[in-house]
Amino acid sequence: MTSLKATPSAAAAPPIAECEPTSTQIHGTELRDPYAWMRQKDAPRVQAYLEAENAYTAAAMSGTEELQKKLYDEVLSHIKEDDASLPYRDGAWEYLTRTEKGKQYPRFCRQPAGKPEEETVILDVNQLAEGRPFMDVGTMSVTPDGRLLAYTTDDTGFRQYRLTIKDLQTGALLEDTAERVGTLAWASDSATLFYSTEDEQTKRHDRVFRRVLGGSPVEVFHETDERFNVGVGRTRDRQFVVLETGSHTTSEVWLLPAAEPHMPFRLVAGRVDDEEYDVDHRQGYLYIRTNHGAEQFRLMRTPVTDTEREHWTEVLPERSEAPLDDVDLFRDFLVACYRERGLPLLRVYALNSEGLAGEHHDIRFPDPAYEADGDVNKDFAATTYRYAYQSLVRPPSIFEYDVATHESRLLKEHEVPGGFDASRYASERLWFPAQDGVEVPVSLVYRKDLFVKDAGAPLYVYGYGSYGHALPLGFSPTRLALLDRGLVMAYAHIRGGGELGDPWHDAGKMMQKLNTFTDFISAVEFLLREGYGDPHRVAIEGGSAGGLLMGAVVNMRPDLFRVVLSHVPFVDVMNTMLDASLPLTVAEYEEWGNPNEKSAFDYMLSYSPYDNLRAGAYPSMLVKTSWNDSQVMYWEPAKYVARLRTLKTNNTPLLLQVNMDAGHGGSSGRYDYLKEIAFDDAFLLRELGVETCTPPIQ
Repeated sequence: MTSLKATPSAAAAPPIAECEPTSTQIHGTELRDPYAWMRQKDAPRVQAYLEAENAYTAAAMSGTEELQKKLYDEVLSHIKEDDASLPYRDGAWEYLTRTEKGKQYPRFCRQPAGKPEEETVILDVNQLAEGRPFMDVGTMSVTPDGRLLAYTTDDTGFRQYRLTIKDLQTGALLEDTAERVGTLAWASDSATLFYSTEDEQTKRHDRVFRRVLGGSPVEVFHETDERFNVGVGRTRDRQFVVLETGSHTTSEVWLLPAAEPHMPFRLVAGRVDDEEYDVDHRQGYLYIRTNHGAEQFRLMRTPVTDTEREHWTEVLPERSEAPLDDVDLFRDFLVACYRERGLPLLRVYALNSEGLAGEHHDIRFPDPAYEADGDVNKDFAATTYRYAYQSLVRPPSIFEYDVATHESRLLKEHEVPGGFDASRYASERLWFPAQDGVEVPVSLVYRKDLFVKDAGAPLYVYGYGSYGHALPLGFSPTRLALLDRGLVMAYAHIRGGGELGDPWHDAGKMMQKLNTFTDFISAVEFLLREGYGDPHRVAIEGGSAGGLLMGAVVNMRPDLFRVVLSHVPFVDVMNTMLDASLPLTVAEYEEWGNPNEKSAFDYMLSYSPYDNLRAGAYPSMLVKTSWNDSQVMYWEPAKYVARLRTLKTNNTPLLLQVNMDAGHGGSSGRYDYLKEIAFDDAFLLRELGVETCTPPIQ
């Protein structure tokens, strides 16, 4: 292969990848892959090819530098660069996070309760990141006595975390370290740490270790089922260390008294396929949120000494119309987090002397599309409840709900500088019929003075629709640059997501996955039909499993879209799911199906984006990936773009951008991340023909 260095002459035309066909025979079908060689990460020609793609993308985006700078400056103007989070109480300390103007990363701080003048920094991520292009703190945990901090860091983006323990009194780092660490939980003695680790090849968290400081780690749990991942935590009352192991559809919980860390973990209830449960503890009883006998989940309880399923008794019954997403348990009350019509509802129940739910009061919210959930609530004996609220038009706020008076008090509203005025923007929540008649929700936001129905506004639609994940509908200052240029922005809550509970997820996975794609197409058609956009100026975006969505709908309806932004897209479905050695593959059988079974193979092959590319006209596309992505390997989008280049019959841009210093989530530094967004938006606006508009925001 000839060298493809990033030179001006090479950048003038797209790089052409060498075609080296490989063949896989399975179920009487031949899968031909001309670009399998791109998996050879150590091969010089692979990096050279990706660098050539980056050079071509830079050349293709030449002329947008001023627009990128303008977009970056606009977004930055709406971010309070010097800021601090609302402190939360944990034992004798209050913890908070600070950001400083010009610094990429936060500083984690604490102060003795009620003494802000004695604030100290417990971890400065900027110092950790010195000399490194990437830095991510995975998890942090302070000992019950407040003396030690355990934290994990990843400096490549591969989501491979190293454990470090810091003495907060002296600043010294202990010699007790470990590699490939996931979750953390301290025992009551502040000297025994439990942590999970991942398998080196598959990145599956399969083991839990107990480590007494200064000693050697002891393995206390090994999960052998390749579908399952393990993690550790604590009950809110801190009485138990919790070990949970689970797949996409099944879970199992083990407990250990936090005051007796050398005791063995004890099983709560054995795993049953397609049944999930999680637990918390209060006064000798386990409170169990479960779908055992309740598709949309209910709350049960049982004595700690008698945990078999047949002895569980019901605390909150299933609500078929409102899935129970979560439960926050306290000494005197609990908060049930439901979803009504796909939107969060917080229902606060008083607990009577027997620990059963009594009268309840609802915390409801004003916007038609929003996000709400519990904030940090460490105090098991609390009489108030902190919750967070934001919407597509309303910045994040933290409230405190008084359980006795049923009143909420605003504690902190996120400041949005740069002349932001929420009254300029409007949001809507609409429902449209899918191809099979099922009603599907879609949320919209736009700037009031720039939007007139049927006036041909540029339309942007975002989608995901996998893993039972509900699209967050929070506020984003990065969205304002598009809204202030007249875009209508929509978020399609398609099947495969979790907005309407497990049945909604089930209706868009495995052998019903096509519903996810047809729902998204129907969403776009509905919005155009209702006058929310110009049929010739539709932009769509998705990432990871949402990138699979992008690839599938573009293959199905390339005429419907003008611009596509596809981030770290899972597009090579067949080759990835047939390779059990790759991270996540076996666990993903419960989401996509097992292609070693013919029926699943045939169905997955029918929509796999890489395998269904055909000659024809395609929209403008920007495909993004990262060299160190551990979830969707860089070669999937690289192969996809290479193959599509040989089939496109029109001259719309097809760009691949590879971040050589990041992982699945892109750049880790906040300013670097904003520059990535400005780049994406510049591409989108240029292709929609609106980049020269001046947003009247001053």
